[in-house]
Amino acid sequence: MNTDLSFLHLIKEASLVVQFVMLLLMVVSISSWTFIFLKRKELSRAIEITDEFETQFWSGDSLIELYKKLSAKDFAPEGIEKIFLAGYKEFSRMRQAGNVEPVVQVESAQRTMRIELSRELDRLDEHLAFLATVGSTSPYVGLFGTVWGIMNSFMSLGNVKQATLALVAPGIAEALIATAIGLFAAIPAVVAYNRFSTRLDRLTGRYELFVEEFVVLLQRQAHSK
Repeated sequence: MNTDLSFLHLIKEASLVVQFVMLLLMVVSISSWTFIFLKRKELSRAIEITDEFETQFWSGDSLIELYKKLSAKDFAPEGIEKIFLAGYKEFSRMRQAGNVEPVVQVESAQRTMRIELSRELDRLDEHLAFLATVGSTSPYVGLFGTVWGIMNSFMSLGNVKQATLALVAPGIAEALIATAIGLFAAIPAVVAYNRFSTRLDRLTGRYELFVEEFVVLLQRQAHSK
């Protein structure tokens, strides 16, 4: 009887179903960690851009100068910058059209910014649902592998006259590895999802607040002439 209870040996000796569950969970874990690193970088970049833009926006420079700077050919706008460009471009277009009420000008710019804001949030929200799914389902997938492995271990005792712990232990140990891998995949995904959701909610609030503040400035500009 082989008493080797090393991690790799237990995986090697596990049944095909349990091995498949382990492989699936490992692939999911690697994928979730990849998304975690990418999303962390993406959200950090969005927050950094928002901080820099708000500093420029409230620095006292004219809106037209800021618009020209952000719409230059050698500049690639991101995040809140796109929201500003979309709103100011629509506002300028409506003003140049002539015979358009100030209220209509501002409302048109506001709708355009809302659309751009929704697009930006959809982009930032990408892959968060995957992390939530991994966090909620991985423990159950691992548990399925564990139950299957333990079931096979006890079924194998049917042909044994005297059952001992030494006979059952390897099968139970290899089955429990599936649960361990499931938790290893789920815990980081849950922590990352909660963390990213909180940061995204805060960023959403900043975007929405900017839109409202910018609308007030556009209203003043629309009624100034």
